[in-house]
Amino acid sequence: MQPLPLLQAEAESQDESRGLSRDAGPGHSWPRPTQPSDRGRRLPKWLKKPLPRGNEGFYTHRLLRALRLETVCENSRCPNLPECYSRRTATFMILGNICTRPCGFCAVARGRPLPVEADEPARLAEAVRRLGLRHVVITSVTRDDLPDGGAEHFYRCILAVRQATQATVEVLTPDFLGNWRAVERVVEAAPDVYNHNVETVPRLYRRVRGRADYQRSLQLLAYVKARAPQIVTKSGLMLGLGETREELLEVLADLRQHGCDCLTLGQYLAPSDHHLPVVRYVPPEEFAELGDIAKRMGFVHVASGPFVRSSYHAEEMVPGRHAP
Repeated sequence: MQPLPLLQAEAESQDESRGLSRDAGPGHSWPRPTQPSDRGRRLPKWLKKPLPRGNEGFYTHRLLRALRLETVCENSRCPNLPECYSRRTATFMILGNICTRPCGFCAVARGRPLPVEADEPARLAEAVRRLGLRHVVITSVTRDDLPDGGAEHFYRCILAVRQATQATVEVLTPDFLGNWRAVERVVEAAPDVYNHNVETVPRLYRRVRGRADYQRSLQLLAYVKARAPQIVTKSGLMLGLGETREELLEVLADLRQHGCDCLTLGQYLAPSDHHLPVVRYVPPEEFAELGDIAKRMGFVHVASGPFVRSSYHAEEMVPGRHAP
C-alpha cells in the first residue's frame, strides 16, 4: 500500500490542531508535546530531560501522518514522545481520536466519535512493517458508542500486524463496560500482552476515571488470565493524584490476586489547567522503592519511575522475546 502524501496546507492544519511545531528547519515538522501544566508550580529537576539528537523522530512522525494513524503519544501529550519517535517507535491509538468518556486526567479529546475506518488495520500493519518494530503496542480511545466497544477492530488489527510482520503484539484496552464477550474476542486474537490500566486507587476513581469501575477492571484482568494463561497480563497506575501509600499497596495486592503479571508506575502530569492538578511529585528513590516492593509481591516485571508510562519500553516486558 502506497500512502498518499498530504498537501502542505492540510499538514500544517493538522499540526496546528495537535500542538505540533514546524520550526525544526526546512522541510521538517517536529511533534513537540504540549508542556504539562503545573499550575504555577516549578517541575522538580528529575522531571526534566533533554531532547534527543538526530532526525529519526521526523521519519516516525511523517510516516504516521502519511498513513493517517493516531498515536497516544501525541493525543495524550506524552513527555516521552521525542525519545520514542527518535527510536522509531510509537503507541498506536486505533478507533479514532475522540473518546466517549470524560476522565479527569486525560488529554484525549472527548465527544462524538467518527465511524470506524475499515482500512485502519492494514495501515497500522504497514506502519509496523516500515518502522521495523519487534514489539507493537495498540491502544484505543474508549468507544462506549459501539456495541462491542471496538473489540472486533482490535481483533482485526492484531491479525493484520501478525500477517505482515513478526512483531509481538501488546494491546491496551478499555474495560468494554464489562462485556466479557468483547474481551473474549480480543483474547481470541492471542496478543502476547494484554494490558488494562487501573490508573489509580479506588477512592479516587470517581474524580479520576469517571465511568470506569475498579472492580470491573480487576475482573477483566482475571478473566484474561483465566481464559488464556499464556498471555502476559499487565496494568499500571499514575502516582501523585492524592493516593496514600497504604492505598497503593492494597491496589498492588489486588492486582496480584487477580492474575496481573506486570506493572508500571509513573508520575501523573496534568496536561493542562483544565485537568486534575498534581497533588505530589514522587521522587525517583520512592519509585525505586515501590518497584522493589512490587517485585517482592510477585510481579514478573515492574517498571517504576517518574517518566514510566504504560507502553514506555514495553518490549522489555515480554519475557524472553527480545533477548540479545
